[in-house]
Amino acid sequence: MSIAQPHADQFSRPQVLSLAAAISCVVTVGIGLSLSIPLLSFALDAKGASRTLIGLNTAMPGVATLVCAPFISGWARRFGMAQTLAAAILVAAVSLLAFNAVTPIWAWFPIRFALGAALTVLFVLSEYWINAAAPEKRRGLVLGVYATALSLGFALGPLVLGLLGTTGWPPYLAGAAILLLSGIPIAIAGGRAPPIEDKPSAGFLSFFWLVPSATLAALVFGAAETSSIALLPLYGTAIGLETSAAIGLVSAFVLGNVLFQIPMGIIADRTDRRLVLLFCGMSGVIGMSALTLATLPPAGIYILLMILGGLVAGLYTVGLAHLGSRFRGADLAQANAAFVVFYSVGLIIGPPLGGAGMDLWPPHGLPATLAAMFLIYVAVVAARMARRG
Repeated sequence: MSIAQPHADQFSRPQVLSLAAAISCVVTVGIGLSLSIPLLSFALDAKGASRTLIGLNTAMPGVATLVCAPFISGWARRFGMAQTLAAAILVAAVSLLAFNAVTPIWAWFPIRFALGAALTVLFVLSEYWINAAAPEKRRGLVLGVYATALSLGFALGPLVLGLLGTTGWPPYLAGAAILLLSGIPIAIAGGRAPPIEDKPSAGFLSFFWLVPSATLAALVFGAAETSSIALLPLYGTAIGLETSAAIGLVSAFVLGNVLFQIPMGIIADRTDRRLVLLFCGMSGVIGMSALTLATLPPAGIYILLMILGGLVAGLYTVGLAHLGSRFRGADLAQANAAFVVFYSVGLIIGPPLGGAGMDLWPPHGLPATLAAMFLIYVAVVAARMARRG
């Protein structure tokens, strides 16, 4: 197993240029992705697709992640980092244009799979690039900047869609153009991309168990993030909030994600990252339990969700930093792919579990279910730390 060796503590100019290219690429991809998700839902609805069919089509990128992730480091090793990223950008842009050119709904499933596979490649290799290029003692800060920038990118996509509308070619052309723009920093700094020259020293599935503090953090955050965005408005109306105020609960949760990641990354650089992950998990247990058991005024709920959104999102940021401190080369790329797979599993299982919780214990089943997820994660991390010292 290739374990990471210490980097220099300061940023060199080539490192700054390399990191800027990778972060710019993935943030631009985030804009295109957040534009495409609601756009395709509206388009399917206009075609007369049922809500179930729309949900199944939206799940195809998750399926693509599970299928393709184990092979990504091998593709990058064989064809080169910059070339693999460029091919993924081209496939994503062409796939997005194909949606408006292809009429049958059944054909949207393989197209959505291709789009999801391309985006998986972009996220896995960009995050690997960022992790590999970051100085060891500044890795948390770098990943905090990345997470903050990515969140802002996701926020911009719907704004672009709001300006262009959801019908005709303009939104599809804009989305494809934005995705192609992400190739510019890759073309400029592709020579600075950290290469993957060797094969992983362990099988893909091994990385799930080598760093459970990180991989399970991705799963729990994916489940918490998706179920919160999907179900918090319903939770808000169930506890008596007006519809607009209930939607504002999601905004508060996402705002915390934007505000907290750089501070969380700095803290992770100055202490044992496993302790930071444990703290993030405990914050989820306590915060979601407070929503379940305490009667809070609306302002208190907003503040609590903003703090929770930031601390819980630290599971992703600090989890990535933990991977970067453990592995190098092909092992880091493979570990990052496993991390993304676990995050995708969280996206898939989170909303159904949260919804079932709301059905079993209205209206507090959602925070109770999330509190239970965080508690399981805390127990696993604590047991792992106790065993390894």
